[in-house]
Amino acid sequence: MKSFEQLKALNNHLQMFHVTNDAFKRYGTIITSYHFKELEAYMERTTVDSTGNLYVASVPEMEQTEVKQQIQTNFYGDMPIQIGYCNGPNCTLNGLEYHKGSEINIAITDLVLLVGCVQEIKHNQFDSKNVKAFFVPKGTAIELYGTTLHFAPCKVHDDGFKVVVILPKGTNEPLEHKFDTITDEDKLLFMKNKWLLAHPDREVLIHKGAYPGIIGENLEVHYESASEKRT
Repeated sequence: MKSFEQLKALNNHLQMFHVTNDAFKRYGTIITSYHFKELEAYMERTTVDSTGNLYVASVPEMEQTEVKQQIQTNFYGDMPIQIGYCNGPNCTLNGLEYHKGSEINIAITDLVLLVGCVQEIKHNQFDSKNVKAFFVPKGTAIELYGTTLHFAPCKVHDDGFKVVVILPKGTNEPLEHKFDTITDEDKLLFMKNKWLLAHPDREVLIHKGAYPGIIGENLEVHYESASEKRT
């Protein structure tokens, strides 16, 4: 993948934008006031498993950095946070989640985020035709609002993707208590501070208890692989 325009041309089936496009303002904002070099240095030592995504919610070394304290004190208003990462070979939608609180992503590689709006969930269903795709260049930090549906990024290179993930502390940990369903939204609660709709094609999520709430195509991000470039 040589440029955003070439990537967009390969994905005519998607509503694709660069993250700097005004269309992103509905879903989040670009962060420029913090320096993430310490986190980026740690991420250089992580790897991508070609067999599947790896999400680590909390990494002590990443949380013992100066920027962690800055983000916790200023960005999150002195609320406790966790810093981890997600690396992988993913290129499909598979699911959409949201949290009650903003998420910070720092793109360690170029990647694409597939997103939607919580307000577009109707009767616990979300139509994938409403998904927007945003290209996020390497080195870009973004805030995803609490009303933004998102999931694992999609790769745009054979080597996969790497992204730092910052969230309110405890997010994505297993639920400790059984609870009574009071509202329809309760059916989507999958882990702590994680409400999830899965695409029926992603059976591994359904078997784990995720609600099969995405209708329409399980969207895929296409890119020009190294083998295709050689032919």
